[in-house]
Amino acid sequence: MIKAKPSTVKRKRNHFLLVSLFVLTSYASIYAGNYAFSVKGERTYLNGREILVVGLRCSNALQSDETTEQLIDNLDTFASYGVNTISVYFMGSRFGDVKGYNKDGTLNPIYASRMGKIIKAADKRGMIVLVGCLYWSNSKAKWEHWTQTEADAAVANTVGWLKKNNYRNVFVDVDNEGMSRKPKGFDNRQMVIAGKKVDPDCVIATNYRGDPPPEADLAIHHSNKVKGKPYIESEGTPGIAPGGYWGSYSKKKGYYNYINVGLYNEDMKRNQIEQTKSNLSRGSGYMCASTWLQCVAPYGPNHKPGGDGSANQPGIRWWLEFIRDTYGPYQPSAEIQK
Repeated sequence: MIKAKPSTVKRKRNHFLLVSLFVLTSYASIYAGNYAFSVKGERTYLNGREILVVGLRCSNALQSDETTEQLIDNLDTFASYGVNTISVYFMGSRFGDVKGYNKDGTLNPIYASRMGKIIKAADKRGMIVLVGCLYWSNSKAKWEHWTQTEADAAVANTVGWLKKNNYRNVFVDVDNEGMSRKPKGFDNRQMVIAGKKVDPDCVIATNYRGDPPPEADLAIHHSNKVKGKPYIESEGTPGIAPGGYWGSYSKKKGYYNYINVGLYNEDMKRNQIEQTKSNLSRGSGYMCASTWLQCVAPYGPNHKPGGDGSANQPGIRWWLEFIRDTYGPYQPSAEIQK
């Protein structure tokens, strides 16, 4: 019997370990999601069953491992109030400065990992994630040298990453409030087309003031409501806040964070509740946005209900309680579960 030389055995063992690691890594990257978000006509669906989006804007959730985990830890709580959707951004948002894209528009793996954890956790609960791409404005997360090429690449790489990981309980916002259009001239339609080339089945929205392009699946927030496409108010705030909710009510010159974090007077609360009812009653989705959810350290982000919006109990529990008491908790029906 001829024995293999020790060096030969070692090489074979190393080769086996490398092959095993490759196989394990490959299987680990395949995620069998339970839920798929889709659009047909002017309605939105989850696993083929009509669903009306009721959500929270958690745009700075990727800021750290801690902020990501806090959101995941509170998904069940939010669902118990009736929330079925959350929004999270790869770039931005204001004051959070999450730099989820590299210079060339590829995804930063640290932030992609956090986003993946959120999407998987949401999928386990039958919840939907709005995956945001660009967030320009005064965020330090943007790349000033970017041209249309990098903007298109960022969207394409995001959609490709979602497809590769089989994340289907999602839809994509290419450019928050169309913020990159004015200063950079980026064409949001081209960004949608870039994403659709990678995955025609990916649900993609636009968010600028104007009609969504034909290639977009739905309209959100600043977008015009148009016949034949669903509309979701993805950044709902009180319309009567003194100075404007995202204006002087929540910001002051020279201060790089929000003020009046999670604070609402009674008129503001009534107004936001009326907006919520108005949108949902006509079949449009509605997502609550708040400084409570979006502010940064040391005051947030706060991925928990908080209180009644007073100085002693800031937060959005008052809105969540309205959702629960009016529409009930969120529990995916047996018909849409696989």
